[in-house]
Amino acid sequence: MQLFAFGINHNTAPLNIREQIAFPQDAMEHALHDLVGHQAVKEAAIVSTCNRTEIYCSTDKPDAAIHWLTDFHHLPARELDPYLYKFPREQAVKHAFRVASGLDSMVLGEPQILGQMKNAIKSAESAGTLGLLLHKLFQRTFFVAKEVRTSTEIGACSVSMAAAAARLAERIFEEVSEQSILFIGAGEMIELCASHFAARSPKRITVANRTVERAESLAKRFNGYPISLSELPEQLALHDIVITSTASPLPILGKGMLERAIKLRKHRPIFIVDLAVPRDVEPEVAELDDVFLYYVDDLADIVKEGLDSRLGAVAQAETIIETNVSDFMRWMATRELVPTIRALRDQADRFRRHELVRASKLLAKGEDPIKVLESFSNGLTNKFLHLPSNALNHANDEERDQLVDLINRLYQLHRPQ
Repeated sequence: MQLFAFGINHNTAPLNIREQIAFPQDAMEHALHDLVGHQAVKEAAIVSTCNRTEIYCSTDKPDAAIHWLTDFHHLPARELDPYLYKFPREQAVKHAFRVASGLDSMVLGEPQILGQMKNAIKSAESAGTLGLLLHKLFQRTFFVAKEVRTSTEIGACSVSMAAAAARLAERIFEEVSEQSILFIGAGEMIELCASHFAARSPKRITVANRTVERAESLAKRFNGYPISLSELPEQLALHDIVITSTASPLPILGKGMLERAIKLRKHRPIFIVDLAVPRDVEPEVAELDDVFLYYVDDLADIVKEGLDSRLGAVAQAETIIETNVSDFMRWMATRELVPTIRALRDQADRFRRHELVRASKLLAKGEDPIKVLESFSNGLTNKFLHLPSNALNHANDEERDQLVDLINRLYQLHRPQ
């Protein structure tokens, strides 16, 4: 089994491709069981966010794991192949370290991806698909991420996706404090967005969610009003700003619903930020004159603000990562020797037990203990030396020189001059 990672992200694939292979949280355990249960995969973990879908696994057949991904999402392989990156062994380790440290994010140094990776590992642990290799990998990954963030300024002045949404709203509306805001969803991203917008004291905050209890909990924190998703058609027109990020596999806001809302608003504009992958808002909504629609990829320029102050920390972070990659690869190399070491010990133990049984029988017959011990030690020595001696005697000239050098190293012998 070898370590292998593959996937797509905001750098390699457009939003319309990323949303086709995203994994909603409620489907994660089923997906992990399906991957490990039907493919040549021993361990697996899936990281799925608005900016990336990545699979980390232990497998002897990487192509089978890739085929599983396209089959699971009913996507022709030819449509995904141009956007897919593949990282075997050492490259997979380095990639995991860079992702967790915020070096591979749309927002350089952003901390949210670390939490998302930890959630992915919890899902894999819950599904029973996290074995020794991946457990060790992510244990080291989180250690490296912490070291990078505490030893460098990689996270200084970073602009999160949530902060970018709030800044963009300020560019469109003179005063956010004069606007009513609707948040659709109640997950981590919406919670972050609500924090940024609430700091600007909007006129009204509404939280819509499939589970009203979760909407109530979040709305209470920000002095808002909870509603269910079924109330959106009536409530949409009452809001100037809409921030949406749900796990729905299908759009929640369609062109028809927005057209009705705009008509009721007498064509006063609506500002919408859709941070969900797959998207919550139909692409056709962008055709409406009075709707300012932004998807997650549209925020790229804003989140790059303050980038220059963080670029100097990248070289430091990469040095930390390279050192830890080397350490992890040494650990992997050691683990790969375990089966050989175990087999060697098992064989030695068989020799020992065989000679012990023979010696016990001789003692039971009343043989001289000293002679029995002598016979026991000779028999054990002969068994241990038979195989290497036989290999030397039957080796050709080239093999013999290599074996002699190896045996001298193993037993710390000195070759005669």
